[in-house]
Amino acid sequence: MRSDLIFGALAHVENRYQLCQLASKATRKLHKPNTRLQDTTNDVLLRFHETNPAAGSAVSAHQTAIQQRRAA
Repeated sequence: MRSDLIFGALAHVENRYQLCQLASKATRKLHKPNTRLQDTTNDVLLRFHETNPAAGSAVSAHQTAIQQRRAA
């Protein structure tokens, strides 16, 4: 059930609002045509249960900032 996936994903995310924001962004990026949006959302929540979704975005933002400093 999706509620189980949500509670599993909340183990890595601070609050439900942040989970909703991260899940919607990830669902938009991972969705494939001719598949159900619900299946993509469930897949995203399952991935969030296994790993910390916020950690990846912080690392990429930090790397982008370093690259911008080097370019300047």
